[in-house]
Amino acid sequence: MTTRVAPLASISIDCPSPDELAPFYKNLLGLEEALAAPDRGVICLSGAGPMLTLMRVNDYEPPTWPHGPQFQQMHLDLAADDLDADVAAAVKIGAREADFQPSPEQWRVMLDPVGHLFCLSAVRPD
Repeated sequence: MTTRVAPLASISIDCPSPDELAPFYKNLLGLEEALAAPDRGVICLSGAGPMLTLMRVNDYEPPTWPHGPQFQQMHLDLAADDLDADVAAAVKIGAREADFQPSPEQWRVMLDPVGHLFCLSAVRPD
């Protein structure tokens, strides 16, 4: 039997400006703004399970994947119904494809507007 201490409430992403990144994730994931700090240094988006929290970091350095020196700390995997169409839709709202694609027929490594990696994946469990 699996037990837990507490349920997952939010996934937090560091960024230089939550106000500039929030529209991208709202459009990518179909989220709405749930709450924000008075100075807009933290914005929480909801509507797809746990919240996605964007947090201002003044000295933000985007990942330089796959070789560093600033490695990724985490990334989101998103289920793609049509990989090519979903890549095109993500690019239209501000994403870009990473230069290195380890398995482009199964998933595409993407970058959000400030350089966080996320993957659009056609891989499903059996």
